[in-house]
Amino acid sequence: MLFFEILKAFFLGVVQGITEWLPISSTGHMILFDEFVHLNVSEAFMEMFRVVIQFGSILAVVVVYFDKLNPWSPRKDAGERKTTWSLLWKVVLAVIPAGVLGVLFDDLLDTYLYNYIVVAAMLVLYGILFILIERHRKNHTYAVETTEALSVKKAFAIGCFQVLSLIPGTSRSGSTILGAMLVDVNRPAAAEFSFFLAIPVMLGASALKLLKYVLEVGLVFTSTEWAVMIVGTLTAFGVSLVAIRFLTGFVRRHSFAAFGWYRIALGAAVLAYAAIAG
Repeated sequence: MLFFEILKAFFLGVVQGITEWLPISSTGHMILFDEFVHLNVSEAFMEMFRVVIQFGSILAVVVVYFDKLNPWSPRKDAGERKTTWSLLWKVVLAVIPAGVLGVLFDDLLDTYLYNYIVVAAMLVLYGILFILIERHRKNHTYAVETTEALSVKKAFAIGCFQVLSLIPGTSRSGSTILGAMLVDVNRPAAAEFSFFLAIPVMLGASALKLLKYVLEVGLVFTSTEWAVMIVGTLTAFGVSLVAIRFLTGFVRRHSFAAFGWYRIALGAAVLAYAAIAG
């Protein structure tokens, strides 16, 4: 039985690692996965695990962009260090809206929005938005082409768009990338800044969920839960390394329209399933 639970955790880690960085909603896919594949763990643990597994994905971003985000790098001169500190300040500023509202409405979101109907509706809605925006912006020349060139105002605006990702199925990367494109940031820079925003947001969300779990249940896990946590997180880390590099290369040559069509197809399939099952 433990083998099958570990296998399920492995697949959950794969789903998390891929969908966290592609604009197709990791939380949405995790909820949908849970509708069909159930882990032999408590509901309280599963609610916490869906968020804490993101820690593996956070580590992947830190590894890939460690030098770029490290203001103490010996390979940087004074000007480059100043630019790095400026970028970090913009990241901190941009995460404030989602961070504050996420803490205030965490329980409300868990109670009323974490279900596959909401996920499916958001998948379809933002899939349509991706296609429409890409068509409208076809051959558009963007004003901002690097994350370093982002103004404080544009960075904060992208952070405000990130608030939309509190609704499951929206996609944190999807909402920030769409927001960045709407404020005239090109696709590669939009994707990269979305990666940077993920570090404090996902770290905070993971810490909050783990703290709530410890306060309600205690720091007590069964052997199965420990195995699920470790395997899922490590898998998410490894798969995220590949997914981040894939997306950064993909957006330099292609639009996000393909992800829009994927979201619509998946959302429609889920709504059809809900209609039949209901």
